[in-house]
Amino acid sequence: MITLNGIAPDMIANNLTPFEPTHPGELIKDELEARHLTQAKLAESIGVQPSLLNEIIKGKRGVNTEMALLIEAALNIPADLLLNLQSDYNMQVAKGDASFMKRLASIRNIAAVL
Repeated sequence: MITLNGIAPDMIANNLTPFEPTHPGELIKDELEARHLTQAKLAESIGVQPSLLNEIIKGKRGVNTEMALLIEAALNIPADLLLNLQSDYNMQVAKGDASFMKRLASIRNIAAVL
């Protein structure tokens, strides 16, 4: 967390949580558009089904380690960047789930008593 004298931490842009989490598929989609490549061409070059790649790009499926490494080899996007984006996305989605957060609060209350 970034802190600056006289400025509330929640008013610093780098400390804010995005309204909607960014799925790594958006980065892949943007990169394909910038390179004038099709999803089908990328899928063929990395040896996966076009439907699998499409699900990732649409945010319906996550990026795992193997897929991140395949995309890194094809597009030179660092695999750790894709995995970090996926991890951040997963965390933001979980924190946005009210029932899950209620469950966590309940567990924290129980743990505080122990």
